[in-house]
Amino acid sequence: MTEIRPENPAYRIVEIFESLQGEGSNTGMPAVFIRLGKCNLACAWCDTDYLTFKTVSLQDILGRLKHYSARNVIITGGEPTIQPHLGILLDALKSAGYRLFIETNGLNPVPPQIDYTAASPKACYAAKYEQQCIEKADEVRIVADGDVLAFCTAMEQKIRAKHYYLSPCEQNGRMNIYDTIRQIGLLNNRPDAPVHWQLSVQAHKWAGIE
Repeated sequence: MTEIRPENPAYRIVEIFESLQGEGSNTGMPAVFIRLGKCNLACAWCDTDYLTFKTVSLQDILGRLKHYSARNVIITGGEPTIQPHLGILLDALKSAGYRLFIETNGLNPVPPQIDYTAASPKACYAAKYEQQCIEKADEVRIVADGDVLAFCTAMEQKIRAKHYYLSPCEQNGRMNIYDTIRQIGLLNNRPDAPVHWQLSVQAHKWAGIE
């Protein structure tokens, strides 16, 4: 059966803004962020209010983007891959000449329109990742919300990527930087370490930008 594609679908939009990428290998890159509502996980330490959103039409989204100069668009969330009619939005953005990035938890397939994938598997849902996850990404970023060494080792095998990052977990205004870098050291000091892990912090928060 042929899929019926609405001409001007609506999307759950938490926010749209222009800023600099603050995490991972593209830190400092100018981009427009499209943050989509809802998620298929519920991490206790999540810093995004993904349940507060407005419904915005495709044409209104494209209209907003014309006010920004960046030609990179980061689709984030929440979890973007659960958004209805996501492919229509991505097709429209590609047609407008944008380079597309996605930030995903990696449980669902990444749309083919995406140029760069940042996967952030969640150790607190390790059992889900044993059952399914994407097989490749451009970078993997894992939050160190506890002892994540075994989970990182598992993700090395499940998700092939160019870059692997461990990020500190911020809870109640405190960030576990020491424990994060300690675990990075343990990962990289394995005699047979198949990949090299690096530190990724939310540099945009230090810079006082979104």
